Amino acid sequence: MTADAKIVVGHAEKANVQHGRGDVHAQRRTYRLFLVIGDAFVLLIAFTLAYWLRFTVGLAVSTDIVPNPQEYLILSIILIPVWLSIFALFGLYDFNILLGDITEYGRVFNAVTWGMMAVMIYGFFNPEFVIARAWLVFAWLLSGFLVSAFRLIMRRIAYRARRYGYFVSPTVIVGTNQEAIALADQLRDSAGSGLQIAGFVSVDGKDAYSLGDQVHGIKVLGAIDELSKILDEHKIEEVVIATTAMESEQLVQVSQCLTAQHESVRMRLSSGLYEVFTTGMEVTTRNSVPLTSLRRLRLSRVETMLKMLLDYTLILLALPVLIPLFAVIAIVVKLDSPGPVFHRRKVLGVGGRTFDAFKFRTMYVNGDAILEQYPELKLELARTQKLKNDPRITPVGKFLRRTSLDELPQLINVLLGQMSLVGPRMISPGEHDLYGRMKFNLLTVKPGLTGMWQVSGRSDLSYEERIRLDMYYIRNYSIWTDIQILFFQTLPAVTKGHGAY
Repeated sequence: MTADAKIVVGHAEKANVQHGRGDVHAQRRTYRLFLVIGDAFVLLIAFTLAYWLRFTVGLAVSTDIVPNPQEYLILSIILIPVWLSIFALFGLYDFNILLGDITEYGRVFNAVTWGMMAVMIYGFFNPEFVIARAWLVFAWLLSGFLVSAFRLIMRRIAYRARRYGYFVSPTVIVGTNQEAIALADQLRDSAGSGLQIAGFVSVDGKDAYSLGDQVHGIKVLGAIDELSKILDEHKIEEVVIATTAMESEQLVQVSQCLTAQHESVRMRLSSGLYEVFTTGMEVTTRNSVPLTSLRRLRLSRVETMLKMLLDYTLILLALPVLIPLFAVIAIVVKLDSPGPVFHRRKVLGVGGRTFDAFKFRTMYVNGDAILEQYPELKLELARTQKLKNDPRITPVGKFLRRTSLDELPQLINVLLGQMSLVGPRMISPGEHDLYGRMKFNLLTVKPGLTGMWQVSGRSDLSYEERIRLDMYYIRNYSIWTDIQILFFQTLPAVTKGHGAY
């Protein structure tokens, strides 16, 4: 198991052993209280900064409005409770939305926009109410940015607290089949999921486990007929059902149990395809019939935009260093051995589309003929896709591979939109089937110049471990993961050179 995987499991185990952290509802009330107080304080700062930019700095659309600090202070004091009410209407204090994906920040933007529209609508119906237009713009932009930043900080604090048993919902998973186990392995990291897996509930007739058995370190609490008792004993708040583990009649039985006896317990159904697809589901209603569809891509439009923005910004900032570095390496490669400067490798991109990934050439042009002289190495290459002592590599190529400089031309692929700075390992068409059932997931995200497998051991990892790390990245993607890999893990990995060959 890799170091990163051990950390994930360690955090999961720590979260799973926490008990008696107090009333979950009290914890949530405290968190909401901090959010309300913090939002109010941040809004006051935003309104004050907007006044400073408009009347002190002098950034104005029109200068004919006389500043009156007292009027703007009173306006701010009136607006804050109004805006907090709008925040509540947009679900910004609802724990079904909080601490989840990035949609919380979209709701912040929508809420402050509606809050500002309320000010403008009031001004339209009250001609005596005159407000500086520049103040409105600055207040809108600053409030959206500062509230989002504050909530980001609160979210990181809450994620840290979750590892110690706070802000988590005690949860059982109904079923112990392959899908249920995959769900448990993913959800047991409570920092991201917010769920504390208390155990499994076996489904009679389809499960190979019974009361007291351990499944991946999680206990089977009983059978489905004992669900009501299990929910009471373990103070369960959420029931996650692995739909492939149950018959429709059993699903109805669980639903009736929760409706009749445990109205406060939330029931969640898996897609039944979790271990195969990671792209997420969309639910639409057609003539009162709910229908689900799979998204083709793993990342949402906002996530894709943020990822591209990070990629292009870093590349453009690095251009003054990259251009002369490219020129020097190209000259050295050309002088080292006959052949082209660049090597093109046919690889798979998003949706299975092929493209040529660029690298500085690190092998002799007659590399295949050289490898034919080493049958055992040829077999090893077919088995692991890597050779530790590859006779085809040139002297300069060995240095470029050890320092990962050979991969710099892939920045061109990033600029072309074919790759990203961070992502799963790019693979050739022939490698696709080696991913088995996971191959559907791999092509939902752009391959990366660096990624989790590169910073966790690179070529020292087995092929199975690389696949596991790629899948972990895809399932748990966030822009913060990219930033962590780029700035805190890639540079040390390249400097040490472990697994680079």
